[in-house]
Amino acid sequence: MSTEAAGTLWPAPASFDRDLPLRYQLQQHLLATIRARPRPNQALRLPTEAELARHYGVGVVTVREALRPLEAEGVITRHRRRGTFVRADAPTAPPLELRGSLASHFAQHDAEEFELLDQAEVPVPPRLAAHFPGATTLSVFRRLRRNAGEVVSHAVNWLPVEHGRRVPLEKLARWPMTRVLRDALHLPVARIENSVEARLGSPDVTRLLGVPPLSPILFFTGISQDAQRRVLDLVEIDYRADRFRFGVSFDVAQNE
Repeated sequence: MSTEAAGTLWPAPASFDRDLPLRYQLQQHLLATIRARPRPNQALRLPTEAELARHYGVGVVTVREALRPLEAEGVITRHRRRGTFVRADAPTAPPLELRGSLASHFAQHDAEEFELLDQAEVPVPPRLAAHFPGATTLSVFRRLRRNAGEVVSHAVNWLPVEHGRRVPLEKLARWPMTRVLRDALHLPVARIENSVEARLGSPDVTRLLGVPPLSPILFFTGISQDAQRRVLDLVEIDYRADRFRFGVSFDVAQNE
């Protein structure tokens, strides 16, 4: 397999779901890979059918069946004796970039529309207990984020109840929770810790995001703290992987 062709592929899934057609799962994995390609607006050659079959551990017939709908949708083109190519104009994913300022954080997470699905006060989930020592109850808000009318993420915010009860719901229609904390509740946000990982979406999450079952998603966790490192908000966000890439930029001190 050529270096260029190999670089277009994500690692094969560790296993495939027995309840879904194998060709369908392979098609979705290839589509997500193509949409997240690092060099948009450039036609890239995919590996051969035999190379794809070895990469995924499936038969050549399955590969052929997975490629057929991608060709019908105009994502790839196939040329006899030349190979299979990703079209230069195939849709890509706009970048999700985290930079070292609250202003850029707000700009990245602001949206045309947030839809509040529900809010409640619930017992602290055991997996979050270490972040909220001494608390027995948390406020929780679940929202969908839309841009241009399309759902791009699903967010769950966990807050101490004394803050959650003060959240103005009208602000949640446009603002990320961190901005609500700072600009509406006037809380001293001093530190934000972010992490992101790739995973396969659960049935509930993929349904909310409007993507096929087992689609890859980016699972983002953000923790907002005050100067005493008390958690003001913990957010868990499921991003559509075909709409976002993740990048980090930072400055390097000259004496490092």
